[in-house]
Amino acid sequence: MNILLVLIPVSIILGGIGLCAALWTVRNGQYDDDAGTSARILLDDDDNHPDGPDGP
Repeated sequence: MNILLVLIPVSIILGGIGLCAALWTVRNGQYDDDAGTSARILLDDDDNHPDGPDGP
């Protein structure tokens, strides 16, 4: 039962740190590019062919 006197404040502190980190990422614009990543996977990257544009 005495362990709860330690675990409850530790969990509240860790939750507060997590909340501060989440708010920091939102304020610094980490989630601004919503469509960029989803559209980037659909684009053809022709620059990644090691054999050149004509093929082997």
